[in-house]
Amino acid sequence: MSAIFSFQSLARCSQTKARAGVFFTPHGPVETPRFMPVGTLANVKTVTPAQLQDTGAQMILSNTYHLHLQPGEAIVAGGGGLHKFMGWNGPMLTDSGGFQVFSLSEMRKISEEGVKFRSPHDGQIINLTPERSIEIQNTLGADVIMAFDECPPYPATRQEVEAATNRTYRWLERCIMAHQRGDQALFGIVQGGVYLDLRSQAAVALAKLDLPGYAIGGVSVGEPPELMAQIVKATAPLLPPEKPRYLMGVGTYREMAIAIASGIDLFDCVIPTRWARHGTAMVQGDRWNLKNAKFREDFAPLDETCPCYACQNFSRAYISHLVRSQEILAYTLLSIHNITELIRFTQKIRESILSDRFATEFGHWLEADSEQRDNDNLLYRRD
Repeated sequence: MSAIFSFQSLARCSQTKARAGVFFTPHGPVETPRFMPVGTLANVKTVTPAQLQDTGAQMILSNTYHLHLQPGEAIVAGGGGLHKFMGWNGPMLTDSGGFQVFSLSEMRKISEEGVKFRSPHDGQIINLTPERSIEIQNTLGADVIMAFDECPPYPATRQEVEAATNRTYRWLERCIMAHQRGDQALFGIVQGGVYLDLRSQAAVALAKLDLPGYAIGGVSVGEPPELMAQIVKATAPLLPPEKPRYLMGVGTYREMAIAIASGIDLFDCVIPTRWARHGTAMVQGDRWNLKNAKFREDFAPLDETCPCYACQNFSRAYISHLVRSQEILAYTLLSIHNITELIRFTQKIRESILSDRFATEFGHWLEADSEQRDNDNLLYRRD
């Protein structure tokens, strides 16, 4: 790992593989485990950087695919790079764009060279290769950049998944060769679908490359939650313990707790802002639809224990009124609260690991509850 990137493990749970640590980056430390808000187009939807900082966010994400299409990496670079362009001084990560490109389905063509697809903005044919993805991310300037990978859908045959997993490794080798900046950490991504032996083989192969960090990708793409838990449980322990581990596109309470118990450090998901735009608040593990009549005359805060701006200044009745009126402020207040809620959840888990109380205090989240997880999955696909 580069001297400007390091991971320090501070404590481990005595009954699980959960761990608490610190990931050091050029723009500051990230205390793990940690939820990372998603700012796809160089903004976390409806929230200013100052408001975002108040939620406790330390590291946030943007997306290579979307920024390449609009406004273009050259404009971001002209604005001083991603941090300065969007006014965020903390650590940042850019996804490679692989997930978004492969979700285009009929609009793209995969080859060993890369992926050709038609821009949904202007119809232009774009050729996104591992080298081009890294070039774009080097230009954007985030602290952590992701390797370009092939994300197989669910369901897919073993043959299809094996081909995608092998190609992902070959593309990673090309990403490593193309990477030009020492102030950016390149993370590799473990693919393998729901086939645990392919996951294991991929994890072992990637670990030998001694990258600054590792991610588990290709989950939350439609597979049953139980399979996701099995994938993470089998894969995470095979990744180097001295490097950060990132589970991509996951952010419900239960799924994060289960993944943390397997040794995962970082998470991202669009659910806090997406649910906010549906008028939904996340309150201590429950989902509240603020359109419901019971909130119209409820003058208590969303959560009396929450320190966020929304809870400290407004009532459920007021936010319900804003939601019903389709006022933009509703989405801002709910986004602030929901982001704060998920970050607080991972902060509390971190504190419990440091005092070796994780299994006791969060054990109920580790129990199977497929119905709740199925409900959670309805709204939280990645942007």
